[in-house]
Amino acid sequence: MPRRPLIFVSPDTQSSGAEMQDHAISVGSRYLQAILDSGGLPLSLPLCTEPRVLADAVRQADGVMLTGGDDIASQIYWPDAPADLVEKCRCAEPARDIMELELIREAFACGKPLLAICRGHQLVNIALGGTLYLDISTQRPGAFKHSQMDRKYEVVHDVRIEPDSQLAHVWQRKTLGVNSTHHQAIHRLAEPLRAVAHGPDGVIEAAEFRPDHRDMLPWFGSIQFHPERLYLQHPEHARLFRHFVQACVAHSGISD
Repeated sequence: MPRRPLIFVSPDTQSSGAEMQDHAISVGSRYLQAILDSGGLPLSLPLCTEPRVLADAVRQADGVMLTGGDDIASQIYWPDAPADLVEKCRCAEPARDIMELELIREAFACGKPLLAICRGHQLVNIALGGTLYLDISTQRPGAFKHSQMDRKYEVVHDVRIEPDSQLAHVWQRKTLGVNSTHHQAIHRLAEPLRAVAHGPDGVIEAAEFRPDHRDMLPWFGSIQFHPERLYLQHPEHARLFRHFVQACVAHSGISD
């Protein structure tokens, strides 16, 4: 029986965890279950900013998945952002930004399949030179209400998928119903990327490499929504995880 591909999953943090209220990492079990159900073996490490440790983790993994969570520090991509916009942000611990930017760098350096979800989708864009809307409702008046945490397990709007994209091949459809739990989104898209799915108001909901940059990674998917919360009720969302895990298998040469 072949081994399951090892998928490094980036963690969030909690200042007061379940055990003795100590500082803790937090990884939603739905992320991990989605990888397990797709044939992979998920692994997460404590919050770490040591480049050698993270480089070793990525080298030993067959793929990397970046998860959702609190906002990315605006100082990284917009140092002089207006104070009224910055006040609308709820940022993660600074160490998380450092850790995940290093994971992205190592994934590119090692050439590992990469799946980026929500915050991860935004951070890859930043790492490659793009920017974000700090608050969609403020910066894009009339936009769809994207922050709908009370409906995080429900489809709340459709996204339109570019027909010539790799993700159109994954989902096998022109539109896809998604959930929506974010108040930020990609603003200026990084130069190597192309937008391949848009929400009803034009907000970028998925990205992949432009054709002339596809050799940057063996497989890459970047989405703004949360398929791990939908795939049990909406099986079309499981396809993304299966394609990702299969890419990890193929790239690592795991065989029967």
